[in-house]
Amino acid sequence: MNRFARMPFFVQLMLVSGTAMMIPAAYAIGLREWDDARAFVYAAVLFSSLAMFIAIARFRPERTEDRDSAGDRDREGRNQLLTLLATYTLLPLILAVPFDEATKTTTYFNSYFEMVSALTTTGATLFDDPTRLSRPVHLWTALVGWLGGLFAWVTAVAVLAPLNLGGFEVISSREPGQSETRASQITRIAAAPERLARFTAKLFPIYLGLTLALWFALSMVGSSAYVALCHAMSVMATSGISPVGGLESGGAGFMGELLVFAFLFLALSRKTFTADHPRPDAPPLWRDPEMKIALALMITVPIFLFLRHWVSVLEVSGDWTFWRALSSLWGSLFMVLSFLSTAGFESSGWAEARLWSGLQAPGVLLMGLAIFGGGVATTAGGVKLIRLYALVRHGEREIEKLISPHSVGGAGANARRIRREGAYVAWVYFMVFAFTIAFVMMLLALFGVEFEEAAVFTISALTTTGPLIKVAGEASMSYASLSDPQKVILAGTMVLGRLEMLAIIALLNPEFWRR
Repeated sequence: MNRFARMPFFVQLMLVSGTAMMIPAAYAIGLREWDDARAFVYAAVLFSSLAMFIAIARFRPERTEDRDSAGDRDREGRNQLLTLLATYTLLPLILAVPFDEATKTTTYFNSYFEMVSALTTTGATLFDDPTRLSRPVHLWTALVGWLGGLFAWVTAVAVLAPLNLGGFEVISSREPGQSETRASQITRIAAAPERLARFTAKLFPIYLGLTLALWFALSMVGSSAYVALCHAMSVMATSGISPVGGLESGGAGFMGELLVFAFLFLALSRKTFTADHPRPDAPPLWRDPEMKIALALMITVPIFLFLRHWVSVLEVSGDWTFWRALSSLWGSLFMVLSFLSTAGFESSGWAEARLWSGLQAPGVLLMGLAIFGGGVATTAGGVKLIRLYALVRHGEREIEKLISPHSVGGAGANARRIRREGAYVAWVYFMVFAFTIAFVMMLLALFGVEFEEAAVFTISALTTTGPLIKVAGEASMSYASLSDPQKVILAGTMVLGRLEMLAIIALLNPEFWRR
């Protein structure tokens, strides 16, 4: 285990990928789909062997002077951050090989796009008809998305947190991209392979246990074991991947949606599954800043949609019963959490919610929720709720100063730092995020995409909410209708959305490349 932890990070990922390919291979053997089984077994043997050869060639005994060298730490830190970028761009080249060999009705580039989408937990698919893919291939896509969610959990706390990136810069007193020691020794703590191994050992049992619990629960309420497993992995990774086209076709009904709703809360705050400093007098979860913002949105938005029926949609008529009205309220509540967590699952009550509220195409509402995103160090994408919380607190304080210019803001030093320095870096990130949306839309427009479609595709990719394109516009859109250059742009946008622009900006820091 110690030797595995000391392997190059990308080699570790290659070994994990090769091992994971044996799961759909075993499933294909059980189904007697021999072509799919051969595709996954051959790819698993090939890439696992290649990873082992690279690990043997790179192996050297650890020495004390190597471990204590500041120059080596800097180089290793730089390599770790670059490896995150390489993982989302190069690893899908490996993951796409069995997908392409098993599918046979698509191009390798489309398979690569599918794997980028799954690994970044976006869930954007080029196969609108689920029957085009075999069951082992669907399982492989959901499994890659699940591993991508675990990868996001681990790297957020093991790499981005010591770098003060990924949302941690809002609650920290250090500058973004600055390590816990000094700026020139960037990623000194995050670069250690032992740190990655330690956090993986800590988080993987939680991640796996929650997935198995949801799988069992969905199976108990009506889903087949195969569909329940794919949906359980997709919910935990907030990827929105489904082998049957959505929850409505999964067979679990309302109870299945209720279970998914409960587990999507994990994407609102990292405090739901772990604690930074566990102690007996820790504040309750509902007092967590991210959870407070999320609960406020989950209460106000559905109530607004429900009350709009009487306020401004009097012309809407029909045989509305109490249960249909209740179904519309549930559909609104589920969709708010689903898109706030950037999972993108659609509720069976959403159609009635739209009719009840009179909103025929509530795309702006859903896109706004996806942009807000979920919690820091979770599988959710978007801007992150902690940044939204910092801006809200700063706005409240500014209004207080307008009313009472000589008032003094309280709530402690941490709250004052979030209202000032935290709000500043949050606003900077919002501006970077907005400029990124504009830039990607311009690129798509250059290749012939209409304005509305460009906006939906861009936000869907940048917030890692692939299913957004099916419900955001007046008509359902499809990634399959895009040309190859447009797919390249959106694949790069998915990587930016998962890795976050501040990490890319940190790579451009001159101090990062010195020595």
